[in-house]
Amino acid sequence: MCGLTGILDPRLSAPLDPTARAMAAALAHRGPDADGVWCDDGAGIALGHTRLSIIDLSPAGAQPMASACGRYVIAYNGEVYNAEDIRDELAAAGDAPNYRGHSDTEVILAAISHWGLRPTVDRLIGMFAFALWDREERCLVLARDRLGIKPLYWGEDGDLFLFASELKSFHAHPGFKPEIDPAALAAYMRYNYVPAPAAIYKGVAKLGPGCLLIKQAGQPARVERYWDLRRIAHDGQAAPRDLSDAAAIDDADRLIGDAVKRRMVSDVPLGAFLSGGIDSSTVAALMQAQSSGPVKTFSIGFDVDGFDEAPHAAAVAKHLGTEHTELYVDPDQALDVIPRLPDFYDEPFADSSQIPTYLVSALTRQHVTVALSGDGGDEVFAGYTRYAWGDLLRRRTGWIPRPLRAGAAGLLYMLSEETWDRALSPLPARCLPSHPGQKMHKLADVLAQPDDMALYRRLITAWRDPAALVPGATETPTVAWDDNVRDDVPAFMECMQMLDTLTYLPDDILTKVDRASMAVSLEARVPLLDHRVVEFAWSLPRHMRVRGGQGKWILRRVLDRYVPRDLTERPKMGFGIPVDHWIKGPLRDWAEDLLSDEALSDGGLLDPAPIRHAWAEHLAGTRNRTTELWSVLMFQAWRRRWMAA
Repeated sequence: MCGLTGILDPRLSAPLDPTARAMAAALAHRGPDADGVWCDDGAGIALGHTRLSIIDLSPAGAQPMASACGRYVIAYNGEVYNAEDIRDELAAAGDAPNYRGHSDTEVILAAISHWGLRPTVDRLIGMFAFALWDREERCLVLARDRLGIKPLYWGEDGDLFLFASELKSFHAHPGFKPEIDPAALAAYMRYNYVPAPAAIYKGVAKLGPGCLLIKQAGQPARVERYWDLRRIAHDGQAAPRDLSDAAAIDDADRLIGDAVKRRMVSDVPLGAFLSGGIDSSTVAALMQAQSSGPVKTFSIGFDVDGFDEAPHAAAVAKHLGTEHTELYVDPDQALDVIPRLPDFYDEPFADSSQIPTYLVSALTRQHVTVALSGDGGDEVFAGYTRYAWGDLLRRRTGWIPRPLRAGAAGLLYMLSEETWDRALSPLPARCLPSHPGQKMHKLADVLAQPDDMALYRRLITAWRDPAALVPGATETPTVAWDDNVRDDVPAFMECMQMLDTLTYLPDDILTKVDRASMAVSLEARVPLLDHRVVEFAWSLPRHMRVRGGQGKWILRRVLDRYVPRDLTERPKMGFGIPVDHWIKGPLRDWAEDLLSDEALSDGGLLDPAPIRHAWAEHLAGTRNRTTELWSVLMFQAWRRRWMAA
């Protein structure tokens, strides 16, 4: 894992090297082992790189790297897990260069030199973002992996074109003048992240998953898609595979096992995150099944009811025989992280599980340099509760006249989430989901919506009317507001699953993991997001993803082969912390400072009234407004860090 950055500026008025080095230095946490810059002042191009050495620790893997033929120069972040297969294919074609080392970077360059860019990208299995300079054509290409595992921002202002793994690198360029985009801010308030292709600054964008960007001096950037999840989902569900249960489970076991095996190749110590849930347990089990010694696994725990997964992780680790390390985090340790979050997340980001994700990454980095994660299992194999139950409830309640449904929703909303928790607490634990009050309000959301897509949009929304928070902003709709999206996948459950994979997965889940792990120079690998696994999952009929009201059916059956069901079958907990209580308790002063009228009015970006009202409701306990308030708190903390005069 690494950091990349660069400049294309044909107006060159000074050497590029000092600025490129400053931009690379801002990404030192992503690559503490080495750094490098390559410049061609005549062409107005500079590439910068910081290296976290994983494969080929020698200087032969240093970047930016030039191809053997001399035509191409690359700065690359990620890992390609079939590099050896590509190396063999080049050798069979009689066009293998004299390799200087055994890094995957050198293989990518050799492949591009032989086949060209697009055929090479189509061959890659892995996670990557790279910048490639073609010295013959004087053309810059940016590329991002199919699922958006690795980040890549770009921006242009006249002739100046910048790109980087993280926005903090842009701040090191003297020509970068950051200005908050109100439309992006409004979207952030809706989703708790800035959805791609937008970025928080005007004139800056994220390169989308599965996309290439082509840029030549004096011409506008052009974005092309080389892998299209919407097509994958449409084709897979239009003609799903006809497989027996046993054959499908065998195929899943083999394919996911291969994805895990490929991600276990490393020249540095390697381990896995383990929560004891289905996804991380499957990854850990398949690692242990293919390892000659105990796999290192890591988890954290909290002494708070409803938030502690550590005992479940320990039970799975004991069964598998892993070398397990756990850390119980006291509230002070978690609270100490919060002031540092804007340094890690240099674009506003408000998924509060960013805190435990950072803590488990920091623990893991004390022992290994690479960790495999179970992220992506919910999106790929339909694990979220809303897939099974949201779809079912809509079908079961859709016939009820809307006024009656709205009335029932109003009754459910009358009790706060905390009151529902207390009212339902006498019921046996096996009958209750985690956080039942939250689930009752989600049920109310289901009943209140006029149609399927309105329900989905409500479920993914934090602030219901973000434009009211950001006066004058016109929110740019995402693909979730595309009326044609149901043409790709008509069924509501699959449509939700596809939309989550297009938006929530790269912009929330993968952003969270990338920034948290990179903050401590840890490489996180996600085998369940191997594109072959994703394509396989979409080729399955629904009953192999959701059965008996329960998602991830086929993944659970694979896990059954390695771990007894009673160790992993439990209500889904998520990876959270009790932020709702903390901002009323130990974080009260911090929150009050950021949510004061004066702080909210500063800069004229936000309307304080609805935010102050939500804060008052939360403090009074009449409504749990944690999700909405956390988005404002994280924006305010970010703004103080990155937009101070």
